[in-house]
Amino acid sequence: MFTQIQSSARLQLLPPPVPPYSPLRRRPPLYRCHRSCASFRRLRVFSCTKVTTNEKNSTPGAESREFSEEDEVRRAYPFHEIEPKWQRHWEETKTFRTPDEIDTSKPKFYVLDMFPYPSGAGLHVGHPLGYTATDILARLKRMQGFNVLHPMGWDAFGLPAEQYAIETGTHPKTTTKRNIDRFRSQLKLLGFSYDWDREISTTEPEYYKWTQWIFLQLLKRGLAFQAEVPVNWCPALGTVLANEEIVDGVSERGGHPVIRKPMRQWMLKITAYADRLLEDLDGLDWPESVKEMQRNWIGKSEGAEMQFGILDIDGRERDVKFTVYTTRPDTIFGATYLVLAPEHVLLSTIASDAQRKDVEEYKELASRKSDLERTELQKEKSGVFSGCYARNPANGITIPIWVADYVLGSYGTGAIMAVPAHDTRDHEFALKYNIPICGVVIPENGSFSYFEEAYAGEGTMINSSSPTSGLDINGLPSKDAAAKVIDWLEETGNGIRKVNYKLRDWLFARQRYWGEPIPVIFRDDTGECIPISEAELPLTLPELDDFTPTGTGEPPLAKALSWVQTIDPASGGSARRETNTMPQWAGSCWYYLRFMDPSNSNTLVDKEKEKYWSPVDVYVGGAEHAVLHLLYARFWHKVLYDVGVVSTKEPFQCVINQGIILGEVQYTAFKGSDGNLVSADSVDDTSMFSQEIVPEEKVMKSGDSFVLKENPSIRLIARAYKMSKSRGNVVNPDDVVSQYGADSLRLYEMFMGPFRLLYLPDEILIFSHQISQ
Repeated sequence: MFTQIQSSARLQLLPPPVPPYSPLRRRPPLYRCHRSCASFRRLRVFSCTKVTTNEKNSTPGAESREFSEEDEVRRAYPFHEIEPKWQRHWEETKTFRTPDEIDTSKPKFYVLDMFPYPSGAGLHVGHPLGYTATDILARLKRMQGFNVLHPMGWDAFGLPAEQYAIETGTHPKTTTKRNIDRFRSQLKLLGFSYDWDREISTTEPEYYKWTQWIFLQLLKRGLAFQAEVPVNWCPALGTVLANEEIVDGVSERGGHPVIRKPMRQWMLKITAYADRLLEDLDGLDWPESVKEMQRNWIGKSEGAEMQFGILDIDGRERDVKFTVYTTRPDTIFGATYLVLAPEHVLLSTIASDAQRKDVEEYKELASRKSDLERTELQKEKSGVFSGCYARNPANGITIPIWVADYVLGSYGTGAIMAVPAHDTRDHEFALKYNIPICGVVIPENGSFSYFEEAYAGEGTMINSSSPTSGLDINGLPSKDAAAKVIDWLEETGNGIRKVNYKLRDWLFARQRYWGEPIPVIFRDDTGECIPISEAELPLTLPELDDFTPTGTGEPPLAKALSWVQTIDPASGGSARRETNTMPQWAGSCWYYLRFMDPSNSNTLVDKEKEKYWSPVDVYVGGAEHAVLHLLYARFWHKVLYDVGVVSTKEPFQCVINQGIILGEVQYTAFKGSDGNLVSADSVDDTSMFSQEIVPEEKVMKSGDSFVLKENPSIRLIARAYKMSKSRGNVVNPDDVVSQYGADSLRLYEMFMGPFRLLYLPDEILIFSHQISQ
């Protein structure tokens, strides 16, 4: 426990020994000795063990001091008095406020937390982990003489508030305000040194005016456009979902089915910045794992596009060709089949009559899967034969065209040449469907069994020549062979050299009410898209009572007829407003800039303030934002750099990912259609089984697995999930603060272990009486 020691209090204590040979000069003593007792003059709070009655009576000199329960209560650290007192003082005196006018000759330190979405559940004990770390840095830098910017705000637009509005009839604005008030009070209770005068919310018109302004800059530069693209459509939620919002084929929120369907959507051309996003990673002080994740997401690759002619039933080439992209043109002689993505535009045209039904059924099944599910390396490969063939231009051999969902229409050309001897996915597919395997690259050791596994490395070319095409790469190293194949493709008109990216343009529209309105109108007579004047910003949301999905794909904003119907100021003709809204990512892409100048109504951020405070020196948040949020923010920052709004090429110089505090472990058992339990190690396809939660008292550990106590042959799935209200595994920090004080909670979380690790509650974070021991 913590005990308060007044300067006049006495504690039975002997002074620590100092070695007589020590060359160090003695500091003034922390205590002063009076016979056998020590009086502490400079310590106000000291951690010690309470003296029991027995210990008191057996300690020399203890008879001079009477102990009572009242004394022990009075000596206990009164956090319930001290913490509120100083928190009130900080608020009344604005202790942590960063003035607008500062001495710019002093060094600056901008430390920022990834601002939270204010959910109805409030904070849980996972939130203060990162917030405490940044608070320590902010306080340290203030003491070292830095000008410190340490603000807090709210990423408050989004689907959860809208779903709550649909379920309860409460306006999202009301819910959001209530949630923000709750989050703010909890953060203040924890004693963080935020500058609350700079507080912002993405839902305030004064803020999203500038989000809309940035969109107009993107539109001016051709970086915002409309296109019909296959999207993840959730009928129940009535909106398009991003890949990361889908888990196991259903929506993360609510568990609703998701299908793929083409829709006309707003897109942002992030691909135009792919090279800059890749190159500028090198100068950042980020975890290498985060930078590697971004490199992989951008996925730059160099290879070739080559054309394959489709054959008719008599084996003659039709006037239809399609293009494939490959990073290994050296393996062209090993291509034994081709694969089209289920959404490929030519598929319906080229499928044979005999296979058309199978192809259409397969397309329907594939439309229910997210891109992440389809490309999962561990999943069993599936596909159907299209019923038609193509000719390999390198050797003239006829090869079949298959349809498989491990190929995505959004990557490359939506078609691949499959080389099963040298690609793991192609190899698995070929073995399953009995397709020939032809090795064309031999490793340095000179031998390899291509039928047992794929060899994906480089080596020397074999089985790679054709008198018909005149192409011969036998004996060449892989890299030289690839260059020669590309030259041959360009000379013969069969292909071109190509640099490709996995990065796709950013889908920037949601069919929901609670988001930033997109500031464009469409003329009724021509359909022309016209940006609204910057002077008209912000374009605010209309008041709606009914937020339910329309069921037609039209957003809820379409119901606000008086708002939707407008006039084109240039022609005077009738027009309609855009009824899609921006995704939640929009407001969080630039908020770090607004903190520098939160009250400026004339510009996004003052140039001098931006120049002084940029970039963010330390940015702390969860690793789950390692790719999308950080990538989108970097993209917008680079656009603003080109526009002349910001002075740095990158927004965040140093990024730190704190660990995750997980909820209690959850044990899951599988049940077959007959109602009997099935061991988890014999389950290949989880969708074929029902699942049920098993109480912890019915579980025991067996080796590296968890099994049922009553039937150890039934292995269970054990998983600790992130804390969330929906799972009921949240530990409320208010309860901990009420019992032990904010300082105890902050200190405990900082000393749980390395800052970047995961923490399991049953191993480390059990908030019970152990916190005081």
